[in-house]
Amino acid sequence: MADQIEKIRVGMIGVGGIAQGHVQRLLTLPEVEIVALADASEQSLERTRGRHGEGVAQAQTFADYREMLEKARPDAVVICTPHTQHFQQAADSLDAGAHVLIEKPMVNRVTDAHALLKKIDETKKVVGLAYQRHTDGRFRYIREKIASGEFGPVQFINALQQQGWAKGTKGSWRQDPALSGGGQINDSGSHLLDIILWTTGLAPEKVAAFMDNRGTPVDINSAISVKFTNGAQGTISVVGDAAGWYEDITIWCDRGSFYVRNSSAFQVQGTDGKMFTPETADMPASTDVDTNFIHAIEGTEEVAAPPTCGLRTIELTEAAWESAGKGGQLTDVRRS
Repeated sequence: MADQIEKIRVGMIGVGGIAQGHVQRLLTLPEVEIVALADASEQSLERTRGRHGEGVAQAQTFADYREMLEKARPDAVVICTPHTQHFQQAADSLDAGAHVLIEKPMVNRVTDAHALLKKIDETKKVVGLAYQRHTDGRFRYIREKIASGEFGPVQFINALQQQGWAKGTKGSWRQDPALSGGGQINDSGSHLLDIILWTTGLAPEKVAAFMDNRGTPVDINSAISVKFTNGAQGTISVVGDAAGWYEDITIWCDRGSFYVRNSSAFQVQGTDGKMFTPETADMPASTDVDTNFIHAIEGTEEVAAPPTCGLRTIELTEAAWESAGKGGQLTDVRRS
């Protein structure tokens, strides 16, 4: 594809806070031209122009993304809008002939995930998700080691995410179910669910969950127990009403373990029982989701976070919501 065009023409759908990082990274790529910005907020459009200057000076601006797709005809789009808008915007973008990078979560319902995957298959366009940990060398290392069988099967996972999410998102669209589709488990918690499923390759079979909205319209604290199809077990804790931020992921295999502390400290317990920190040279190189997306369009890389990851994550999320709605009742994860 890259040899057919001099530039990959990118349009941004939504230019709020999370979009700024995408714009900044895309502007470092010589093969990319940002040709259009779409957002219902004129203030957000002006702020983006002011922040990125010459990089977006020639970009057309639109209040409606559909008008952008029709008039600017971008080769690719990056979707950075409230969660419940992702499905239709992605579907419309594919219909308009654009490749698509979607901020998490991909969609908010399993049925929408299946519908979008069908459209992706029909259009044959490149679609990636902004699960940036897929481009992090540490998580890629874990995935490769588990897939190799060196450490044996995964038997247990413990994952914790704590944030001051409830206070930080108060009054924003993230606590409006009509826009967010859910609370922290569907927002930053989506990263946690995705990365444990992606690194381990496990498929959840049954879920029991309790959730506490902490006086808000959406889930804030979640206690989730999971049984996987291979017999492995897992506990996932999302604490959204905490004083600060911390994250902890541990994966136990039959012959070794992986420890990621606060997304920075990384240790491995090898098959000899000794703890070590992998050398950078021994880990896959890290990149970023935007560079990976553009390279995937060019055909030089595979998409790091494919849309099937969005399906798997919402399958687990939806089952957790269902279980919590039934007072923690054990619930089957409906998989395809």
